[in-house]
Amino acid sequence: MDFLLDALTNWLKEMLAVGIMGNLSGMFDSVNRQVADVSVQIGQTPQGWNPGVFSMIQTLSENIMVPIAGVILAAVMTLKLIQMITDKNNLHDVDTWMIFKWVFKSAAAILIVTNTWNIVMGVFDMTQSVVAQASGIIGSDASIDISSVMGDMESRLMEMDLGPLIGLWVQSMFIGVTMWAMYICIFIVIYGRMIEIYLVTSVAPIPMAAMMGKEWGGMGQNYLRSLFALGFQAFLIIVCVAIYAVLVQNIATEEDVIMAIWTCVGYTVLLCFTLFKTGSLAKSIFQAH
Repeated sequence: MDFLLDALTNWLKEMLAVGIMGNLSGMFDSVNRQVADVSVQIGQTPQGWNPGVFSMIQTLSENIMVPIAGVILAAVMTLKLIQMITDKNNLHDVDTWMIFKWVFKSAAAILIVTNTWNIVMGVFDMTQSVVAQASGIIGSDASIDISSVMGDMESRLMEMDLGPLIGLWVQSMFIGVTMWAMYICIFIVIYGRMIEIYLVTSVAPIPMAAMMGKEWGGMGQNYLRSLFALGFQAFLIIVCVAIYAVLVQNIATEEDVIMAIWTCVGYTVLLCFTLFKTGSLAKSIFQAH
């Protein structure tokens, strides 16, 4: 009877050991691929990320938003002219230089609106240049490699009791699901940022048309701040990935495999959390008063 019980126990232990090894091997491959793809994705300008979407957004902006911006600009500058004239003692103190000042501001506003797309793309070209330089300076391998600490793991698993093996198998299954969730989170942050860039640039002429207005001028200023925040968010993401890369390089020094794996999970969760925070952090930096 004891012989049958021992045989059944060994069979279960072998199954659990094989299952644990299967769960752990390649567990971080999806996250490694996504993290490696981060530098590639955020290092691209809007026109380089997807030329088809870029062309569509440019067409919408120039053919639909620019005419609307022209109407808004006409209303803003007309209101500004009326205010400028009536504020001077009911037309008794109107100087010629005021008209020239208004003409100059109107010409500058028209120049800004008609070149809005070039201005917006110039902002992203500048920020992507900063990101490219930062990638060259702090670039390092951010891949998680636990193969060095899994050398004789199967033999150590066979020496464990059945209860702890079951618990370890459940942990490995949970960590696998967690890694897929982290993969999806990183995907959402990186691709969501690019979609947000396209959405923001599509309506660029409207806030830029209000730039010269006294009451509405804050709209254009806040819009430019949001552009710089979106652009430099990529720099913050690069820094996050660089810190993550330094942290995961210490995993190979861990002797306890389970501790090493949970440490990797903790670092990955921390990376996802900081990636989600980069957007609000960039906006708080550029929109602080």
